[in-house]
Amino acid sequence: MTTSERPAGHRHPRRRRTAAVAAGIAGLLAAGVGIAYTQNADAGAVSCTVTAGQVWGDRYNTTVTVDGAKSWTVVVAMTAPQKVASVWNGAATWGGGSGDIMTVKSDGKGNAFGFTTMNNGNGTARPKITSCAGGSSPAASASVTTAVATTAPAAAPSAAPATAASTPPTTAPAAADITVNTATTFQTIDGFGAAVPIWGTGWSTAETRTLVGAGAGQLGLSIVRTGISPVSSEWATQVNALKAAKASGSNVKILASPWTAPAAWKTNNSRTNGGKLKSDYYDDYAGHLNDYVTYMKSQGVTIDVVSIQNEPDWKPEYDSMEWTGDELRTFVRDQGSKIKNTKLMIAEGVNMNYGLTDPTLNDATARDNTGYIGGHLYGTEVSGRLKAYALADQYKKPVWMTEYNFHEAAGDTSTAWADGGNQAVWDETLDEVMRTVNKSMESGWSAYVWWYGKRYYSFIGDGTAGTTSGAVLKRGYAFAQYAKYVRPGDQRIALTKSTKASPLEVTAYRGDGKIKLVILNRSGSAVTNAVIQAPQTVTKAEDHLTSKTANEASQPTSINGAQVTVSIPARSISTLVITA
Repeated sequence: MTTSERPAGHRHPRRRRTAAVAAGIAGLLAAGVGIAYTQNADAGAVSCTVTAGQVWGDRYNTTVTVDGAKSWTVVVAMTAPQKVASVWNGAATWGGGSGDIMTVKSDGKGNAFGFTTMNNGNGTARPKITSCAGGSSPAASASVTTAVATTAPAAAPSAAPATAASTPPTTAPAAADITVNTATTFQTIDGFGAAVPIWGTGWSTAETRTLVGAGAGQLGLSIVRTGISPVSSEWATQVNALKAAKASGSNVKILASPWTAPAAWKTNNSRTNGGKLKSDYYDDYAGHLNDYVTYMKSQGVTIDVVSIQNEPDWKPEYDSMEWTGDELRTFVRDQGSKIKNTKLMIAEGVNMNYGLTDPTLNDATARDNTGYIGGHLYGTEVSGRLKAYALADQYKKPVWMTEYNFHEAAGDTSTAWADGGNQAVWDETLDEVMRTVNKSMESGWSAYVWWYGKRYYSFIGDGTAGTTSGAVLKRGYAFAQYAKYVRPGDQRIALTKSTKASPLEVTAYRGDGKIKLVILNRSGSAVTNAVIQAPQTVTKAEDHLTSKTANEASQPTSINGAQVTVSIPARSISTLVITA
């Protein structure tokens, strides 16, 4: 008997779903027969009717109608290797060992939802409903009873009910060129940024807003790097710029890096040409770094990350100080806890030098005092270290690339830097700078920080080499394709590419209810009508493009169910933002 037929006080005996029942359901779905599931829910009887929909060669539609509750949860089990390609009129999440359990909750768009399933070589299996419940939690499978409809529907509908707010694809989905997989996740993004001048005056408030703001003509940087002078009277220099960065941007982090300790504390008695910190001054140095954090806080600036040393494996003729990996471990182990209200970073080596960071990671106390692993990109790729840092990943320490500067496309006084259409400058921007951002993200790193944000070869001009001070340069627009759209807290997710999309270098992210793909096309050919497969029905898609002739320009998109079609010009970088 169904729930509506029960006499008062009658309780239906609990029945477990058997393998035979599950097999029968799959067969009925394959035949397009309606299947009803009923259960006793708090809001009264809730039933789910499953109807087979339109079938194509490589995929098929299924519609589920829920009766008896405005708020509902349905659990669907898929048969590998089949995968759900899109869902409409419901909010779906995936679980199970290979993402083969789909839980769909009501999203206010009606009492019916549908989904498209890719066969992936298995054309006979059909999904199994394992739970149908009112409310936001699935019912236990043991309490679900089944009643099979005796007749098939007169015609299998090819779309969701007319009253639904959204509909499935009106044309057969195309073969995808890029398929986003939200079930497989990687690193959480901390941000993309640049440094204020380490020596000299800071950015103006207007310049800071251009660099960290997220509006039109702004670049969206979310990390600002600054120096810690060995002379405390110089700390005030960057206060205004750092305050403006915190006020003008969203979730902007400040990274403070010292180039040297005071000269009297060093073995060479000099700020420059390297030299080591004397061990009997370790506690003084910890106090010095802590005093800097305290001072900045008193000025209204939170210092989120403090590095122990900039490039401890380099001794140039400017401010510098040398450390070995063992010395860094000893300092962080014994003194790290004295630097409060911030997180510590080691070691900002020239080329992500593991010898500087492994000792700290391998020491439990030093490791616990460390928040981040940092390194620079000079020679890192050649050294084979532009890749995942296994030891840092093992101990869940985010890796930041905290400095890179490459500008060999033209001379230091050449006006080519001010020419947005200069081929050599654009080629360097795309093939060196943007390529290494993409590689850093693929390596699982959480941040990429360029050298100075304001310089003739950088993101905004400094008034030299023909540039206008404060005006956005081509390299800034290109960098914003990451910085402005991939925000702190976003998580990188997996994707697969077709042969057609193989020339593209792509990373995908999810956050704020959106999916973002940064697409780098360094090839000499456009990839036209590339089909992006999202995990759910797409309600909005925005594509922004920077090329030699365009600056973060909007591009046309076409939406079909859970697919978005875009064209990617040759020698370009674009960001596709998808709202499901």
